[in-house]
Amino acid sequence: MVKKKNLAVFRRFLAYLRPYKGRVFIAVVGSLLVAGSNVAIAKLIQPLVDKIIAVGDASLIKFVPLVVVALAIVKGVARYGQEYFIKTAGQLVVQDLRNEIYTHSLSLSMGYFSRHSSGQLLSKIINDIGMLQRSAADVLVGGVRESFSLIGLVVLAFYNDWKLASVAFLVLPVAIIPATVIGRKIKNNTRKGLQAMGGLSAILQETYAGIKVVKSFGREKDESSRFFYENQRYYHFIRKVLKYNSASAPIVELLGSLGMAGVAWYGLHRVFSGAITQGELFSFIAAVAMMYGPVKRLSKVSNLVHTSVGAAERVFEVIDEKPEITFSSDPVSLGRARGAVAFHRVTFAYDSLPVLKGVSLTVSAGEVVALVGPSGSGKTTMVGLLNRFYDPQEGVITIDGVDIRRLSLADLTGNIALVDQETFLFHDTIMNNIRYGRQDASNDEVVLAARQACADEFIDLLPEKYETSIGDRGLRLSGGQRQRICIARAILRDAPILILDEATSALDTESESMVQKALANLMANRTTFVIAHRLSTVRYADTIVVLEGGEIRDVGSHEDLLAKDGLYKKLYEMQFEDGQ
Repeated sequence: MVKKKNLAVFRRFLAYLRPYKGRVFIAVVGSLLVAGSNVAIAKLIQPLVDKIIAVGDASLIKFVPLVVVALAIVKGVARYGQEYFIKTAGQLVVQDLRNEIYTHSLSLSMGYFSRHSSGQLLSKIINDIGMLQRSAADVLVGGVRESFSLIGLVVLAFYNDWKLASVAFLVLPVAIIPATVIGRKIKNNTRKGLQAMGGLSAILQETYAGIKVVKSFGREKDESSRFFYENQRYYHFIRKVLKYNSASAPIVELLGSLGMAGVAWYGLHRVFSGAITQGELFSFIAAVAMMYGPVKRLSKVSNLVHTSVGAAERVFEVIDEKPEITFSSDPVSLGRARGAVAFHRVTFAYDSLPVLKGVSLTVSAGEVVALVGPSGSGKTTMVGLLNRFYDPQEGVITIDGVDIRRLSLADLTGNIALVDQETFLFHDTIMNNIRYGRQDASNDEVVLAARQACADEFIDLLPEKYETSIGDRGLRLSGGQRQRICIARAILRDAPILILDEATSALDTESESMVQKALANLMANRTTFVIAHRLSTVRYADTIVVLEGGEIRDVGSHEDLLAKDGLYKKLYEMQFEDGQ
């Protein structure tokens, strides 16, 4: 009923059960006891009819309630153990799977996140695995128990009367065809439904992250319409899943009734001919009736397998994604770098869009380098390549003469501190947001970093000071305050290479003056790359690199570049005229 590809996906999921084989073993034993109880009930009908009812032996009646209660106790305890241990094993598997996909997603390069919606990725981690969790738990519980029950009852049916059993099973091959078609429909629509749910997650994430923009432009109704449309798409696919899932049980029940009708007709003829006793017929009918229950439930399990496969395929797509950025298995140990950085004929393009074209630049240790130029000239891309968010298609970037591709992740990130133009803070305390730059930092070191970033003045005015929770993305703070927290985080990092990408863009004049002073102290004896739109903030850099169209147009000091009457002077005069 399940294609080879689907089985391969489901087997891959089941492989995660190996660490919990003890729980699975207990569940299997419980399933065998449940199946044995079902077979025993069907088998005991024969002596009940032939030896008690037909013969009228009243001496055996007292044993009937004892047997019924004993079987119920065995079946109840076994069923509880089977469900508890297999469901907890399934939950642990899903927990491991969610941990794996999250950890693996963090190892993927920035290129992956630029090509894929974070909302879709979020949906796979939460919704897809959630669906996999629910359906797989039912598959593991129902599949194991009903399979054993079915096998036991089939064996009993053929043992009692193979001719009657053959009549009962004539309809089973016919049931395979609709089950296969239904299963395929369920898998396809489950996958499409999860994709639609990913669209819903993306809308939610974008709307809440940009709630200020939504409200300032009065676009609440438009966003609601966009959400309603995507929500309707999700319902469209899930409705089909429910339609096909609901159809499977009636189909099996109809086919089962045909088999049962044949058994009743042929069995009564065999009783009247003396081939079998009444008890044997009733025992057989009970076995067949009980057998169609597991068959019907297994058809549901088959549908759940397809649902699980649809979710698992999307989850494994992320796990199978290979990181574009890989680190050397035998890295060069750099330790704390001096900070000399060099770009050697570096070329880079986002897909087919060229951004840098053969860029070469040598930066001495401790030098302050400003990267300036029009939007899209490659400034942020250069520092992104230095961070190894991406790797260039051509050329080499070195730190202290060592190709950064030969460094370990710890060596590379430990030598670079970044203050990005997008001020991102976690929904946590100010203390923990600053300490994110160095987890082993003491409270005193965090406070000192905040003081150097001129952030202590507003932190001390907060009710809980450094233990104040700043809300989602730091929305309880102003833009300038968030920027200073980010700068404090970089200061605490104490890395020999510092990257300031529009680090003062969100500051007012007074705050910028204070932070510029703090940054001047921070940049002492550190190699610093400064990207700034306002050229007045980079005029004191040791070297200014002018970029345009992905190429270096000019290099020099502020005075030298103004004297050359080139692009830098043109940009500077434009800003001067605009009052920047």
